[in-house]
Amino acid sequence: MLRTLSIVLPLALLIFAGGYLSGVHAAGGARVYELRTYTTFDGKLDALNARFRNHTTRIFEKHGMKNIGYWTPMDSPKKENTLVYIISHDSREAAKASWDAFRNDPEWKKVAAESEKDGKINQKVESVFLEPTDYSKLK
Repeated sequence: MLRTLSIVLPLALLIFAGGYLSGVHAAGGARVYELRTYTTFDGKLDALNARFRNHTTRIFEKHGMKNIGYWTPMDSPKKENTLVYIISHDSREAAKASWDAFRNDPEWKKVAAESEKDGKINQKVESVFLEPTDYSKLK
């Protein structure tokens, strides 16, 4: 049930954000959304949030990824080790290019190395690409 909530809640918030983002789409089609769930090692969620807050979101934008929203579960045990977020891309091809550029960005490599000097942060990363339905307010 918690796993379902960790997917449903961000999607509900994404739908709610439709008014804010409606009309934001790639030429010739709908944007592609990516739902990502990060599970950290014990005690590392604060470090992950700091890395996103201070660096990652800005570097995402630099590489064409649009930050939609970031959430942490409200209930244990996931609230201690889980970050859920949604970003968007102009297309699936743009997503691949953006992720490749991000992973090879010297600034990101430095940030990642510095943030993991006391050990790895992420235990597991899940990614799901989503496309809007024909009745979605968010396209």
